Amino acid sequence: MKSGFVSLTGRPNVGKSTLINTLVGYKIAITSDKAQTTRNNIQGIYNDDDCQIVFVDTPGIHKPKHKLGQRLNDEAYYSVNDVDIVLFLVDVTEKIGAGDKYIINKFKELDKPVFLLLNKIDKIKKEKLFEIILSYNKLYEFKEVIPISALKNDGIDQLIKTLKKYLKDNVKYFPDEDLTNTTKEFRVSELIREKVLRLTNDEVPHTVTCVVDEYIEKKEKVIINATIIVERDSVKSIIIGKQGSMLKQIGTKARIDIEKMLDKKVYLSLFVKTIKNWRDKEKYLKELGFYDIDDN
Repeated sequence: MKSGFVSLTGRPNVGKSTLINTLVGYKIAITSDKAQTTRNNIQGIYNDDDCQIVFVDTPGIHKPKHKLGQRLNDEAYYSVNDVDIVLFLVDVTEKIGAGDKYIINKFKELDKPVFLLLNKIDKIKKEKLFEIILSYNKLYEFKEVIPISALKNDGIDQLIKTLKKYLKDNVKYFPDEDLTNTTKEFRVSELIREKVLRLTNDEVPHTVTCVVDEYIEKKEKVIINATIIVERDSVKSIIIGKQGSMLKQIGTKARIDIEKMLDKKVYLSLFVKTIKNWRDKEKYLKELGFYDIDDN
């Protein structure tokens, strides 16, 4: 039995959440085209006959422009410093940018293996791949370079096989049936937030938060009351939509995913709350067990 902790890091929106869902075989991290969708260090647990790998999906590292950005970076840096192996995920359809170089410079402070994962290889011609690998190798000496497609499940078996060579622990940290360290309530709130981000596109800032106020699980059904928290009445109006049409769409799509996750009938009620004052917002979220997400 081999085991260890592995961090997924990289620029925002390169496919980290998709990869962790593929690795675990279960949707534990939400996905969206909007940057900084992931706001917490979410652990996904991979088990097979001879190993247990705890993957940590981090917020995308970037140059912070506001308090939320700095908080996300702090979360990501903590993850990178507290694991056995770091996976640096890049999007091969994008050129190396300042954000990639910014992250790579941070790797130079680490004393642990860093793998380069070239994601979305299904979207480029194979002959371009070698050129991309060379460009990254000029910036940093990666222990391993592995081309993958998280969405198409391509290269995942090779990734697991390679990781096993570097695992040093022999302790099983979680029971085999555990797939993640997050609670059902947290995953429900994230699924609702995912639908908000996807359905409203760029109209709603990524600072929108969702919290589960009430979660009642019975034998054949689950009753959930949840609140979507925004900072402006204009954003609240967008989420509610004309005669409640947008909120209804959000609720319907979220309920379908929640039922798949829980394998039970779900009765979901959604509310939208505006909290304009930062201190009131911080107090409200802390009471519910959340940190503040101020964007000023």
